[in-house]
Amino acid sequence: MGFFDRFRSRADEAPLPGLDTLLEARGLPAGLPGLEALRPAFEAHRKAEEREAWADAVAEAHALGLPLPEPWIDAQDHLLPELVPTWRAEREGRWSRSFIDGLSQRIRVGEVVMPGAWLKLWDQPADDVLDLALDHLRRRSEGSFTRLPSGIYQAPWRDGADAARLLLPETWHGLFKDQHPFLAIPTAGTLLAAPQILLPKLMDEVGRALQAGAPPLQLAVLERIGDKLVTARLQEPHPMSAPQRELKHLDYLEALRRQQEDLDPALGRPAVVTMLKTNQGKPLTMALWEAGAPVLLPETDLIGFLGAGGEPLGLFARQTLPRIHEIRGGAVDIWGPRRVRYEGFPTEEQISRLERFATGEQMRGLLAPPAERRAAPRPPSGSAAPAVAQVGSALPSHLRGAGLGVQDAD
Repeated sequence: MGFFDRFRSRADEAPLPGLDTLLEARGLPAGLPGLEALRPAFEAHRKAEEREAWADAVAEAHALGLPLPEPWIDAQDHLLPELVPTWRAEREGRWSRSFIDGLSQRIRVGEVVMPGAWLKLWDQPADDVLDLALDHLRRRSEGSFTRLPSGIYQAPWRDGADAARLLLPETWHGLFKDQHPFLAIPTAGTLLAAPQILLPKLMDEVGRALQAGAPPLQLAVLERIGDKLVTARLQEPHPMSAPQRELKHLDYLEALRRQQEDLDPALGRPAVVTMLKTNQGKPLTMALWEAGAPVLLPETDLIGFLGAGGEPLGLFARQTLPRIHEIRGGAVDIWGPRRVRYEGFPTEEQISRLERFATGEQMRGLLAPPAERRAAPRPPSGSAAPAVAQVGSALPSHLRGAGLGVQDAD
C-alpha cells in the first residue's frame, strides 16, 4: 500500500511569492498609488511565473513614468481608439498596432495612452480591449457626414476622435458607392471625404484644417481600393500626383524634425533636410552633407554637398551614393525614418562619380534667400544637370501659414 501512496501523494508546493517581495526585488516601493486596488488581480494568479510577469508589468509602467491603471472593471468604460503616425507610436513606446502604412492604432484610457503593461495587469487580451474601444467609438458615431460648400464631406462629430473613425468603415464606406473615394485626416479631429473628381478640393480642405492651428496627423490623402484603405498612390501624369507627393514629403519632414530631438549629439550632425521643386513642379527632398563633422543622413531624393567653409559643391541623386564605395555608413539606432551615419567626407573625385542634379553655382542660387535667388544665374543651355530645381516654400501654396515649421527640420 505504501508503494501506491508514493504515486498518489503530491510534493509540498513552494509558497507563491508575495507582491511586496517581488516589487522590492525590482526596486519599487510597495505603496505605489493605485496598487491596492489592483492587488486582487495579482492574488488571483496561482503560478509563480505569472506573478513574476505581473510584477514586471508594474515595473514597466513605472519605468515609463505612467500611473497604474484602474481595475479592469472600472477602466473598461473609458476606452477609445486613436490613430497616430507610425513614427509617433514607435517614439512613445505605448501599445500600438499597424493600421495601414504610416499609421498605427492605439488605445486611450481616459487621457492616458495605454501601455502594453496594462494589458498584463488587467489580464486582458489586446484584441478584446481594442474591440471594446471600437465599440465605444461606434456608439458615439451616430449621424451622417456634412457636405461643405466645396462639395467635400466632413465628419460631423468634432469630438477630437473623427480621424479614428477611419477604423469604423461603416461610418464612411457608403459615401460614394459608385465613385472612387478619397479621404483625409490632417488632424485628429478632422475626417474629410471626396470623390475622385473633387480631389483638388479635398487637398484645399486639408490646408484649411491645418490653418486652424491643430497639430497635424497625416497630410497625405488616402484612397479606398476595393475594401482596402491605403495612402493614395497617384502616379504621373495624374494632375494631383505632385501635390500628393509634396504632402507625403511634408509628413516625412515632420517625422525627421521630431526624430532629431532624440538623436544623440555625440553621433554627429543631423543633415539639414528641406524640399525643392523641379521646373516641372515635381517636389524633391534634399539633405545637405557638410564637411567637417560626422553626418546623420536620412533617405532623400537628393544630396547637396557643402565644403568645410560652407561652399556649395553641387546637388546629386542620393540613389547613386553607393558609387562611392570607399565611404561606408552605419545605420543609426533610432525610431522612425532610417538614418545612416558617415564619418568621412567624399573627395572631389568621388563626388564626380554621382549623378549630378545641379552644379555648385546652381546650388548656391537654390540655397540663397528669396531676394537673392531671383538674381541667381540661370543654367546655360545644354547644362549637364538633368533638371534644374527651383526652391519654393516647403509648404504647398494651399498649406502656407499652417504653422508646421517643416523647414526647420535641421
